[in-house]
Amino acid sequence: MLSGKKTVEVLDRMEEMFPDAKGELDHESPFQYLIAVILSAQATDVSVNKVTPILFDAYPTAEKLANAQLDSVMDKIRTIGLYKNKAKNIIKTSQLLVADYDGEIPRTIEEMVKLPGVGKKTANVVAGDMFGVPAIAVDTHVERVAKRLRICKQSASVIEVEEALMKKIPKDRWIQAHHTIILFGRYHCTARSPKCEKCPLLDMCLDGQKIMKKRNE
Repeated sequence: MLSGKKTVEVLDRMEEMFPDAKGELDHESPFQYLIAVILSAQATDVSVNKVTPILFDAYPTAEKLANAQLDSVMDKIRTIGLYKNKAKNIIKTSQLLVADYDGEIPRTIEEMVKLPGVGKKTANVVAGDMFGVPAIAVDTHVERVAKRLRICKQSASVIEVEEALMKKIPKDRWIQAHHTIILFGRYHCTARSPKCEKCPLLDMCLDGQKIMKKRNE
């Protein structure tokens, strides 16, 4: 597996490719960002950004969404995956925010994961981007890149991938590293047909070297 030093080196190279990496979900407040991240589970950011302008125009705050009718919310987000459960969750989350947090989202990961539809990954993303809480959220892109580069074991669970990244990447780089690795996985080290032939990490990527060998046979 890659050492901590080598992991930082590959991260540096990724940052040269994506120097301004950041989240791609549209929002105008921490509350809207939380809702957008909940909606993005098993859906693309592009698909979420298509529905949130209509959703947030009707329900821009926790107070508004807490009082929304389920059918109305479902109708506005029905083009994204799992829209029925997500509609229920974002309404319930909004109701809890109004009841327990004066309509604002809590600032700690521990409190966020208590909200309906908010798992560790969602909490890590929101806490990091909105409040600067050091965290690395492991989505499919982050997991794929970490395993291809042998930053962690191939059999590693999501939690184990997260732990390996946090161990090998300096804490003050966790938030930015999360976004950098996501964009690297989303646009370069893709699940199908990764761009190995022009990858600056190929010399440290056993998977990439195997892929290139097969392509050249």
